[in-house]
Amino acid sequence: MTESNLSHRIVDLANSLGFDACGMAEADFLKESSEHVEQWLSEGFEGDMTYLDRNKEKRYDPRLLVEGTQTVVTVIYNYYPKTLLPADDNFKIAKYAYGNDYHEVLKQKLRELLEGIEAMTGKLAGTRVFVDSAPVLDRAWAVKCGLGFIGKNTTLIHPKKGSFFFIGHLFLPIKMEPFGKVIPNHCGRCTRCIDACPTGALKAPFQIDARRCLSYLTIEHKGPFEGIGEDLFHDWIYGCDICQDVCPYNRFARGNDEPLFQPSAELLAMRKEDWVNLDKPGFDALFRKSAVKRAGYEGLKRNIDFLAKNEASI
Repeated sequence: MTESNLSHRIVDLANSLGFDACGMAEADFLKESSEHVEQWLSEGFEGDMTYLDRNKEKRYDPRLLVEGTQTVVTVIYNYYPKTLLPADDNFKIAKYAYGNDYHEVLKQKLRELLEGIEAMTGKLAGTRVFVDSAPVLDRAWAVKCGLGFIGKNTTLIHPKKGSFFFIGHLFLPIKMEPFGKVIPNHCGRCTRCIDACPTGALKAPFQIDARRCLSYLTIEHKGPFEGIGEDLFHDWIYGCDICQDVCPYNRFARGNDEPLFQPSAELLAMRKEDWVNLDKPGFDALFRKSAVKRAGYEGLKRNIDFLAKNEASI
């Protein structure tokens, strides 16, 4: 089988498995992306996410992360829910966290893709599956594989499908013909995401200060909130979708068909009073398989109490 035929067959297989797009590129050093990340880190925009300073060389070159890697296969998978959480008398959580933890769901789908690839090539030694759990520049590889462009809100945007996607990768020890052309930025003069960010985290086009981002503050940040007024949280207790919700490209967003990503009846029934009264057993039952576990009960309760306390004082 030629390199070109294999690439096309893998893309066809990925589509048949439900991925929204698939591309592949030669595994090499991401020079431009490394320079961007280094500049971002030099500004201190990562806040408490000190892990971003570790293993940087592996982040920039997949061949250092997994020896023998020759090709990076990148996929995107839609997570926009068919049913949104009720807005009235409710707090908000990011849409990606409505259902089961995406790490495990997407990894399983990528393993199925890998099995299909190995049915074509034979068993491949040294393959790896990655879903937001290792030093990999997810968006950079998605761009290189032709799956979208980086918007002014720093998210990956597919010009026909929006930005509500998970990104996953296969590192393969075989050479294949690249599939997917780099898509130029199509934000134009639009600044809706920058204008809508309540905390000013989007300091300029394509530049985000994580220390002011509601997603960072409600998930990664530890300790009390300082210098950010409660009115700026807009009822977000886990993550934030504001800069994506206002993006014109997300008019193309459609509800995904993955049952594991749909909100449970219990989550749909939650209202502010229920959130305020949420205890540890209730948290464990509600988010047993959810990405919300990253914040933990104490972290989520801190967020809820901060907003509820200040709401009560108005």
